[in-house]
Amino acid sequence: MSEQHVIFGTGPIGLAVAEALIKRSKAVRMVNRSGKAAIQGVQVIAGDATDPTFTREAAKGATVVYNCTNPPYNQWPELFPKLQAGVVAGAQAANAKLVAMDNLYMYGSPQGKPMTEMTPSNAHTRKGKVRAQMAQDLLAAHQRGDIRVTIGRASDYFGPRAMDSALGDRVMYPVLQGKAAQILGDADAPHTYSYIPDIGEGLVILGEREEALGQVWHLPNAPTLTTRQVLEMVFAEAGHPPKISSAPRLGVRFIGLFNPVVREVYEMLYEFEEPFIVDHSKFERAFGNCATPLPEAVKATVAWFRANPKH
Repeated sequence: MSEQHVIFGTGPIGLAVAEALIKRSKAVRMVNRSGKAAIQGVQVIAGDATDPTFTREAAKGATVVYNCTNPPYNQWPELFPKLQAGVVAGAQAANAKLVAMDNLYMYGSPQGKPMTEMTPSNAHTRKGKVRAQMAQDLLAAHQRGDIRVTIGRASDYFGPRAMDSALGDRVMYPVLQGKAAQILGDADAPHTYSYIPDIGEGLVILGEREEALGQVWHLPNAPTLTTRQVLEMVFAEAGHPPKISSAPRLGVRFIGLFNPVVREVYEMLYEFEEPFIVDHSKFERAFGNCATPLPEAVKATVAWFRANPKH
C-alpha cells in the first residue's frame, strides 16, 4: 500500500512540505479554500478545514497529515483553534500521524537566552497564548492515545514565496531596487531566521520518524547572525550597498491604531528588539542537520524575488 500524505494549507510552508515529499516520490494531496496551489504534480482539493466532516473526507487514506494552516494574523484566537480541531479530526479518522507546524510565540521573551524545547511557555501576547494552548492540546491528545502527534517549531521565516514575513516583500523588493530595507527592531540584535525549504524538509523528517512522536522539535536553522549581517548578505547578492532603516516602535503602534494586522505585529516587536536565538541541537542529535547554509539560502531567496517582480 503506497503512502498518502495530506497537507492542510498551501502557503509557503505547505508548498515546501509538498516539494520535500515530491523529492521522495510520495503521493501528495493538498487542501485549501480555493482548490488551487502553485505547484505541479499534486492533487489539490477545496474546502473549509474548520469543518470536521470535510477534513475527514479530505484526509481519507492518509498515512501522514501536516497542519500548515495559517489564518489571518488578526484572527488567530477566533480561527486557529478551530482549524487545528478540524485537521485533528481528519487525521484521527484516517488513523494518520499528525505533523503540526508551530512557531516560538509561546515562549514569550527569551531575555537573551537561546530557546530550547525545554524553555517554559511564558506567553505574554494574545497570539502566544493561542499557540501555547494549541500545543498543549495536541500533546495532551497524544498522551491520551487519541492521535499520534509531533510538533515542529520554526522562527521567523524567509525564502521563496515568503511574501508576508519579516524578510519578505517589504524588504526584498526595495533591496532589489537599491532602496533601504525597512525592518523591525534592532538590526544588531542576533535573530534566528528559518529558511522555508528547511522547514518543509524538517517537517517531513518528523513525519518519517516514529521516535519524533509525542514531542516538540525545533527545526534546523543556519547559525544565528544579526539581522544586519543577514541583510548585508541580501544586499550583496542583489548587487547594491546596504541601506537599512528600522521602523520606530511608536510609529508601528500609531499605524496599529488603524490597521488590525499592524496592531498584531506591534505586540511581537520584542522578538526583534533583543537577542532571539533558536537552539535546534535536539533535532540535530536525533535526525541530523538539514539546514541550508545561509549564503545558499539568501542566493535562492533573492533569485526568487527577482524572478517574481512585484506587480
